[in-house]
Amino acid sequence: MTVAVVLLTTALVLLVALLAAIGAGKLARLDGATYPAALTRAATAFAAAVTLAAAVTAALTAVLT
Repeated sequence: MTVAVVLLTTALVLLVALLAAIGAGKLARLDGATYPAALTRAATAFAAAVTLAAAVTAALTAVLT
């Protein structure tokens, strides 16, 4: 049961991070950025979303244990 919850949560976090990256890249491209610049902004958004999820997980783990 616990492994399933961890896997589903991981998949959900990665999906949300991917959607944030796609949105950031699309908005950058609509703003007139070049493809490399838009890809850089998308990668930054993806990394920020994953980092935020890791920080929240670490904080919750510290509080709950």
